[in-house]
Amino acid sequence: MKKLLELLSNKGYSLGSVESMTAGLFASTFAETPGASKVFKGGLVTYSVEEKVKLLGIEENLINYFGVVSKEVAGEMASKGQKVLNVDVCVSITGNAGPTAEPGGMPVGRAYVGVALKEKNYVFELNLKGRRNKIRHDAVLAVQEKVVELLKK
Repeated sequence: MKKLLELLSNKGYSLGSVESMTAGLFASTFAETPGASKVFKGGLVTYSVEEKVKLLGIEENLINYFGVVSKEVAGEMASKGQKVLNVDVCVSITGNAGPTAEPGGMPVGRAYVGVALKEKNYVFELNLKGRRNKIRHDAVLAVQEKVVELLKK
C-alpha cells in the first residue's frame, strides 16, 4: 500500500472506498500504512443491498437486473462513493468470497473492482482462488495493483 499512498500523495489525490465482499478490509489495510491519513478520507461498508441503496443511492432495479456481484454494481458503487465521500479516487469491491455459490449466482472467487478516478470510471473482473479469507485478501491486493496501474498512466 506504500506505493499507492506515494502516488496519491504526489498527485494530491484523496482516496475513499466502498466495500461489500471485503467488509472494510481494503480501508483497514490501507490505514495500516504510515501517512495514510494524508490521503484517505474514509470508507463505507455496504454489505447488504439495503445499504447500497440507502447509503449510496444505487437503484434497486440495477441490482435486481444485473445482480449484486456485477460490473454494473461495482461501477456504481465506485462512482456514487466518489460523490458521497467527496474524493478524487474511490475504489469499490463486490464479489463472492464463498464458501458456496448460490444456484444461478456468481462462482466463488468472482469479484468486480470499480475505480472512480477523477472523471473516469473503470471496472475490472477478478477470478480468485482459495478459501474465503484468502479471496478477500487477494481482492484487496488486486485493488491496490489496479489503482497503482491507473495512477501511473
